[in-house]
Amino acid sequence: MKKSKIGTTLPMAGLPQGGETLGNIGPAPSGLNLANHFLIAMPSMEDPIFGGAVVYICEHNEKGVLGVVINKPTDMTMEVLFDRIDLKVAEGLRAHVVDEPIMFGGPVQDDRGFVLHSPGGRYSSSLNVTDEVAFTTSIDVLEAVASGAGPARMLVSIGYAGWSPGQLEEEISRNGWLTVGADAHVLFDLPIEERYNAAIKLLGIDPMMLATEAGHA
Repeated sequence: MKKSKIGTTLPMAGLPQGGETLGNIGPAPSGLNLANHFLIAMPSMEDPIFGGAVVYICEHNEKGVLGVVINKPTDMTMEVLFDRIDLKVAEGLRAHVVDEPIMFGGPVQDDRGFVLHSPGGRYSSSLNVTDEVAFTTSIDVLEAVASGAGPARMLVSIGYAGWSPGQLEEEISRNGWLTVGADAHVLFDLPIEERYNAAIKLLGIDPMMLATEAGHA
């Protein structure tokens, strides 16, 4: 089993490179900013990767869009991830932490880990998206979790979802996605299998009605 290649700073579309600062990139050319929104795949979407997905958008700027799928668990747990990156788990670390499944965050850099979590702590490559959600791409957050001093709420993914400038806007215009302001409760607290319907309900839509309409499209 290969070791994860989680690095200290991860290059990726939608986040700054080199000497730039997280969250300090210019706006998207469209003027649209979907950071801290959910992207909800329309029920008619048959894409094998994004069909049925809810994506949390961390960044939307002139370099593109970066998000994390929040409702597609892999067969890997936190315990397995800690083992892959050679992190010793603190004695007595809560069982639900080590047993927590790792999400399939998206098809980009799917050999690296990314963490959505409640703000707090000082990590070397981290972005506070809101007062309730931060996004960290450096291994030090996982080191904190393994030691028992990690964030109170978190979601760990392998890989992320990325769109080049204008790509997501085009997909939305073709009715591939619904968008709604994100809710940290849905992101962190709800069982994984409930997140899709809960995200749709944030729009004031009955998920069953939406599925019926898509079936008659």
